[in-house]
Amino acid sequence: MLKKIDTPLGHWTLLLILSTVWGSSFILMKRGLDAFSFEQVAALRLFLAFIFLAILGRKFYTAIPKDKLFPLFLTGIIGNGIPAFLFTKSETFLESGIVGILNVLTPLFTLFIGLFFFKMKVKLVNYIGIVIGLVGTIYLLLPDIQELNEKVLLYSLMVIGATVCYGLSTHIIKSHLHNLSSVQVTTLAFTFIGPWAGVYLFSGNFIEVMQTHPKAWASLGYTAILAIIGSAICVIIFNKLIKMTGALFATSCTYIIPIVAILWGVLDNEVITSHHIGGFLIILAGVYLVNKRN
Repeated sequence: MLKKIDTPLGHWTLLLILSTVWGSSFILMKRGLDAFSFEQVAALRLFLAFIFLAILGRKFYTAIPKDKLFPLFLTGIIGNGIPAFLFTKSETFLESGIVGILNVLTPLFTLFIGLFFFKMKVKLVNYIGIVIGLVGTIYLLLPDIQELNEKVLLYSLMVIGATVCYGLSTHIIKSHLHNLSSVQVTTLAFTFIGPWAGVYLFSGNFIEVMQTHPKAWASLGYTAILAIIGSAICVIIFNKLIKMTGALFATSCTYIIPIVAILWGVLDNEVITSHHIGGFLIILAGVYLVNKRN
């Protein structure tokens, strides 16, 4: 089965699945925020994903390689925990479509981190791609920079910070966890954050919100989809794709994620302007050059 997937067609199929699901995650986070705080949405997402993975990958708890504990810890915290809170917090102010556009920076930071910390070989065209991508980001945020809209810039930096975390995590998986299965990596990584997320969630007023807020059960359902499909299943697919193809190809799902996010945003009556689209296209051109191998 895995050999059938490990083909160019299989790689692109997995990439398309990831892009579609993760492109929908921004609107799911937004719907979760209808009833819950950003902390509750992030913690609930991590906790539910952990419960699902603990059942799915329970056999992996019996023999955890000691030399893999620290990379797994870093993957859990940097690749899943921190981004979950940063993305959800950003959506308390930014439109979900804009968050999806900024997420396209992930491959740029994947290359940047690989260049300086993982001895990744790059070409001149890849450097040009980084510059173009950063120019596109500045262009996208230019109106807010000119108006000194500190709040927009702060929340945008949260999204950018999350993409840096993703870039670092992909290299940790590729460099230090390549000999573990994708299910094993995902299950054990979430073990370092899931239980603590659950403790944090239930130590607050989550139960009270569930009992009193009219949209609580709907928000719970949206967050459960986000957790089980978006965090657990798709992270397994993503980790597998990293091992089969490398960090850069796997993070190229960010080509399509913003398109899906923008479509959901438009359907949800968000304001997406031609300026936003222009910034996205410039960033996309940079990401294309970052991924260019020949």
